[in-house]
Amino acid sequence: MRLSLRFVLPLILVLAGFAWAIVPLVDQFTLRWFVRDMDIRSALIANTITESLLEQVAAGSKVKTANFFVRITQDERLYAIGYCATPQTAPLASKLLPADIRCDNLARFETAGDHLLKSTSGPLLVSVKPLESAGVPMGKLVLVHDMSFVERRSEETRRYVFFFFAGLAAVISLITVIIAQLSWRGWVQGMRALLRGEGLLRQPEANIERPEFQPEFRPIARDLQRLIRELESEALSRDEGQTTWTAESLRAILQGELRGEDVIVVSNREPYIHQRKGERIEVQRPASGLVTAMEPIMRACSGTWIAHGSGSADREVVDKHDHVQVPPEHPAYQIRRLWLTPEEEAGYYFGFANEGLWPLCHIAHVRPIFRSSDWAQYEAVNRKFARAVVEESKTRAPIVLVQDYHFALLPRMIRELLPDATVITFWHIPWPNPESFSICPWREQIVSGLLGSSILGFHTQSHCNNFVDTVDRLLEARVDRESFRVSLGGHTTAVRRYPISIDWPPAPEMVGKPVAQCREEIRRANGLPQEHALGIGVDRLDYTKGIVERFRAIERLLELKPEWIGRFSFIQIAAPTRSSIEEYQSHEAQVRALATRINERFSRSGRAGPPPILLKIEHHEPQQVYEHYRASEICFVSSLHDGMNLVAKEFVASRDDERGVLILSQFTGAARELPEALIVNPYDADQCAAALHLALSMPAQEQRDRMRLMRSLIGEFNVYRWAGRMLLDAAIMRRRGRLPDATAVATAGGSNG
Repeated sequence: MRLSLRFVLPLILVLAGFAWAIVPLVDQFTLRWFVRDMDIRSALIANTITESLLEQVAAGSKVKTANFFVRITQDERLYAIGYCATPQTAPLASKLLPADIRCDNLARFETAGDHLLKSTSGPLLVSVKPLESAGVPMGKLVLVHDMSFVERRSEETRRYVFFFFAGLAAVISLITVIIAQLSWRGWVQGMRALLRGEGLLRQPEANIERPEFQPEFRPIARDLQRLIRELESEALSRDEGQTTWTAESLRAILQGELRGEDVIVVSNREPYIHQRKGERIEVQRPASGLVTAMEPIMRACSGTWIAHGSGSADREVVDKHDHVQVPPEHPAYQIRRLWLTPEEEAGYYFGFANEGLWPLCHIAHVRPIFRSSDWAQYEAVNRKFARAVVEESKTRAPIVLVQDYHFALLPRMIRELLPDATVITFWHIPWPNPESFSICPWREQIVSGLLGSSILGFHTQSHCNNFVDTVDRLLEARVDRESFRVSLGGHTTAVRRYPISIDWPPAPEMVGKPVAQCREEIRRANGLPQEHALGIGVDRLDYTKGIVERFRAIERLLELKPEWIGRFSFIQIAAPTRSSIEEYQSHEAQVRALATRINERFSRSGRAGPPPILLKIEHHEPQQVYEHYRASEICFVSSLHDGMNLVAKEFVASRDDERGVLILSQFTGAARELPEALIVNPYDADQCAAALHLALSMPAQEQRDRMRLMRSLIGEFNVYRWAGRMLLDAAIMRRRGRLPDATAVATAGGSNG
């Protein structure tokens, strides 16, 4: 035993020394990589804003320039920005520009190795980019990035290197001790056998117990296995960023963290709709961001998806329990369909959800309509779905993922029926400020219903902030703003930011057709010349999507840049939606009339050619949509207010050729994640027209640089990461829930004393 310890202790010291030596090297490489990436990002930002910045500087409006800088620095890693016209002038800058940075000392930051500053908030990376206009120097742009995230990641790296070497030392030490023990026992047994005359004349008895099965080693092995499992679980739960998120890794989380527990999704819209077309039944996938995001999750997780059966042939394909296996080609999970009466659908869906909550939450200048009859149907349908959750639950503690604004009351109802359930609610649309939400007559019931959730998720931190502010304004609840937890009636809800995303990589059938073939086929199908420039917009025909504003921007482009008349067309795919609501009927008529007017106007301009706008108000399958993405030079997303907008991410994912330009509304959640897109205000037709011209004339190398950065982000932050983070948080919450209450333990201990 002493001999083994003499070997083990030096080994541990050597491994500790090696770990101590390698960590600084890893930190240096990590810092170099991030500095290089931030320099590339600074160059892109400078190229993007140069024209707008110089226009505002020339106009002499310091207030507008300051506001312009404030909008740019909303990026969580862009700490400050400044502009120096000459070394003698004071910088035009955002409020947080460090005092050490002046126009007369920028040279020190242009020198290699002197880019970093220290501040109270952490290290700052300073990049100085010269600006030019028509080859003439126009000053310098200073971009300051917050590099504190590098320190956090370095700290995580040190921790995991320590865990790795500690585990390695433990394993090697255990093996050394075991070998030493076995060697010692074998030597002693051999000597005894030799003294008894065994081994020289005959073999030892066949029934002698083998050393590896000695019972005294079993507790050590069990302890080591438990230690390794705990380390793996802790690492997975606390740093999901180190996981490569795929369907397989998500399934592994469910099996490892949740141990195959019951998973149920609840949404109004079903992922597959069966429609009767004459004598046959067609299967459609609806154009919905929710379905786009959730359907890959259910393929990975299995389980049950509860939804309203709205297809004309939905009843024909279900079994006696109203179940149908999907996807049709490779069944991976089941849909449980609920049937709503026309009165229920009119009040719950078209009435309260889409004439009330939808315009209330979207700042799109459409007045919400609230009727008590609609509210009654909304309550009744939410209760019907709550009963279905109970019927589909295989245990008393399922994990239920409630989707969107159709089910604001459902979390509280599930909590009443299944107290041990873990309810994760995701609100896919924006949450307004408290003043706006207070318009709703049933505001307290809606907020209280959502607080039945274990976890309540939103796309952006601003939506989380608005919700917590609303709770503080409306209810007598305890709000912890440090941890973003709300306690009401003895139950605590964690309010979290989970930016939604898409499947990555795209399914082979989506990107299987080569880009050149897509370009040729889409142009031929629309009667366009092969060299014709093409833009694409994909939306539901909803007034929040900014389709009217998009068409006006195209019209303005052709007014300002007439050279694009006859050389550029925009295909607008608009899936019909909520056509029984008067506001949507009026919106569709306005979109059709505007497209017709613009096409007629420019067909009379004396330049014969294809129409500027090709409006397609019809359903398109996902594969058809991806072919349009791949065939187009630009994708224009002009939402007036959006939670995230997955069209932007789908377009980027479709472009494996690293070409194409994304024009993106600043009022989408996606704009916070994809700053390499051309970010615009959809209400500003001139700005949008300038962005269209810039996109159509952008060099291939710049397109490639922008697209690579966006594709890298979407690849890392994909839909499996979105779901995995929620499920990991749920798993941690469930484990904590199984621990004894600390207060109860203390009380019991005191009474026993």
